[in-house]
Amino acid sequence: MAALYGRRLRKTAVTAAVAAAAVAALSASQAPGITDTPQGRKATDATPPPAEDSATGNSPYYTDLPPLKSPQPTGDAGGPDATGAAEAGIPATVLDAYKKAEAALGDSKPGCRLPWELLAAIGKVESGQARGGRVDSAGTTLSPILGPQLNGNGFADISDTDGGAYDGDTTHDRAVGPMQFIPSTWKNWAQDGNGDGKKDPNNIYDAALAAGRYLCAGDRDLSTTSGLHRAILSYNHSQDYLRTVLSWLEFYREGTHEVPDGTGVLPGGRSDDGSPGPGPSPTDNSTSRPKPSPSPSQSGSGGSSDKPSGPSETPGSPSPGPSDPGGPSQGGSGSPSPGPSPSPADRVARLADAGTGKLTATAGTAFTTRPAVKAYGANGAGVAKVKVRFEVVGDTDARFDGGAKTVTVTTDSTGKALSPKLKAGERTGEFTVRAKVESRTLPGLDYTATVTARQADALARVGDKELTCAPGAEFAEPVEVKATYKGAAAAGVELTATMIKAADDPAVNDKGPHFKDADGRTIRTLKGLKTDANGVLKLPKIYADDAKGTYLLRLNAIGGGTLTLELKVA
Repeated sequence: MAALYGRRLRKTAVTAAVAAAAVAALSASQAPGITDTPQGRKATDATPPPAEDSATGNSPYYTDLPPLKSPQPTGDAGGPDATGAAEAGIPATVLDAYKKAEAALGDSKPGCRLPWELLAAIGKVESGQARGGRVDSAGTTLSPILGPQLNGNGFADISDTDGGAYDGDTTHDRAVGPMQFIPSTWKNWAQDGNGDGKKDPNNIYDAALAAGRYLCAGDRDLSTTSGLHRAILSYNHSQDYLRTVLSWLEFYREGTHEVPDGTGVLPGGRSDDGSPGPGPSPTDNSTSRPKPSPSPSQSGSGGSSDKPSGPSETPGSPSPGPSDPGGPSQGGSGSPSPGPSPSPADRVARLADAGTGKLTATAGTAFTTRPAVKAYGANGAGVAKVKVRFEVVGDTDARFDGGAKTVTVTTDSTGKALSPKLKAGERTGEFTVRAKVESRTLPGLDYTATVTARQADALARVGDKELTCAPGAEFAEPVEVKATYKGAAAAGVELTATMIKAADDPAVNDKGPHFKDADGRTIRTLKGLKTDANGVLKLPKIYADDAKGTYLLRLNAIGGGTLTLELKVA
């Protein structure tokens, strides 16, 4: 739950400048408009929440950072209790809710590209994954998860907006549930994620889907750095909150595993400096990365400010100076410590082609070449474990394996990423395959792909009966042809059938056999005819007028196949 209730300023001997900085940070952290007026604006998926709104009312949150080491899946050396492995475990029902929300948003707002790991990161800092997965079989928390009363006493001042319906408080609002929505925000973004006909902020399925909708508001693209950061800051207006969520996002992207409900690791660090609150009980934090030290410039933690870094309270210990508002988070008990390690994506200096050949395919077939790229660091070496997003762009029905227009591939140990197989649709022409490093604004690579029409290099008649007809009647024998390409049946090939004047004159004849359109009018050219799955085309009925004689029907296929047949009227 959002157990971050705003750090109180420690009454220690600090300089006037530090105190002033802390006061300024406290004032800055109050999001504009978070006053005594209810947040009741009606939101839509196409409209981002106003800048002064936030999903949580800038309530407190957990500040624990993930372990320094990448998570090891259960069963690896060290077992599930090894450093990082326990933190990588997500309670089964909670994990299921995140993944179902990602799938739902993938259908309703595919351009958002919401990763379930982002919901997991927010769920971690807001409620410790619903208090370690203490939910029932339907996903509802076993006991309420409530933030502090937002009464202006160290936090934002938000008067009651729900009559206590969600938070049980008829005076002021509180953040509610595993994703810590304040009632007014829940009213606008509520969802029924588990299909039980209710929209309950205490249900992880409902709350996760609502959080996904909220993060995707305003047509955000969360695969871009700017879109991702705006979305997270809309949840809580705090740069420290942003850094904490991004740390967990990268941690979960490197690997997670499912653990039984109720056995998840509970966070121990809170932004209210560990003061009592209704959140989960703190647990041992020895395997986690050092927490950020208080920073006078923390922006927006429910109206709270970090304690300024004053002299150490331990006699004889060095006294660190104030934290750099724009620098990395500091950790431990007043002593500086490094912030989160750079992610693989952060180490990429450029993305380059890795030997991609010409991308050409016939409609309906797979491209024989796949886009390949390589991520390089500043030292010129390949960077492993970088997520590269390949996207099909343009007016085309070509898709990657599985029907997706966008896929993410992780670079191998050499820094190379190869896209999945790409299959051409029926639409011919050019389109673009774009490759970009996820969560970075580095220049990407664009590859031009070309889809050519299906072809037939040979046409042959099916059957050998003479095609004859009496004047004014219709030909009894149907005309069937088979198209092949390099000896194989050519399915879906477009043909044109024309009644021509002579073998050496392909002009359309003005007499003799003809077809009829839907209105019964005479026509002597048919275009857009296509062979079936076996490469066979059966022509419509052919009629004769009163002119006797021998006439020619010519069929031409894309790819060069041609066939001329005699039609006799006698």
